[in-house]
Amino acid sequence: MRLIRFIGPDGGTRFGAQIDDGSAEALSGSVAEGFSRTGETARVVKLLAPIEPAAIFCIGLNYRFHAEESGAKIPERPILFFKSPAAIQNPGDPIEIPRCLRSEEVDYECELAVVIGKAAKNVSREHALEHVLGYTCANDVSARDWQIKYGGGQWCRGKTFDTFCPLGPAIVTTDELPNAGELGIRTVLNGQAVQDWNTNDMIFDVASLIEFLSGSTTLPAGSVILTGTPQGVGMAHKPPLFLKAGDVVSIEIDGIGALTNPVVEERC
Repeated sequence: MRLIRFIGPDGGTRFGAQIDDGSAEALSGSVAEGFSRTGETARVVKLLAPIEPAAIFCIGLNYRFHAEESGAKIPERPILFFKSPAAIQNPGDPIEIPRCLRSEEVDYECELAVVIGKAAKNVSREHALEHVLGYTCANDVSARDWQIKYGGGQWCRGKTFDTFCPLGPAIVTTDELPNAGELGIRTVLNGQAVQDWNTNDMIFDVASLIEFLSGSTTLPAGSVILTGTPQGVGMAHKPPLFLKAGDVVSIEIDGIGALTNPVVEERC
């Protein structure tokens, strides 16, 4: 199933199973309880991020070639940071370049996002995928100046500005996408592919990440895990290729689809 969240004609927010014509079959239930089909077709007035996450767990330097382009050692354990759920942005809505707390180095990062469907704690690698509802596209937008120079050694300030976590367009459930470890993943900026790689380059695969993150820690149903980005980020280009107002950036993952957002400057 391709699970979407949307605003319907009555102005209410609903979950639905996406239909090829752009409409949806309305669903009852929730991420934690599971969904049931209603047989009711609903018009999608506005597509929203497919989930409002309970938490956003993010993994840094999880692709071998990206670690190399960053001049970093291959990590022995997953590197964890967080984004605020308030950073979520809908497909089609703008990424805002911070202007009140100013940044001049806003970067894109295509990422496979994992959606937890069943709460997990101290889960073994062998059973980790039993807790996954499905997968979607994410853009781990990053203000590199705040991440590297002004953040006091912590990444979160540069990673969690408003609109810095576009998500979507749909959650593809695990029955339709059983192997997340062999997916083409790309960033397309203004029509040009600037990242183009495969999730098989991950240092820690999805099951290993869930085992690590759930160690002595509850991953609530509805949590999202961003699994890292491949090489080709803007700061590694020569000269650097940072986002600017007027850009259009798309994250594409085979079997999931494309998440597209325009770029604007924040109004102060």
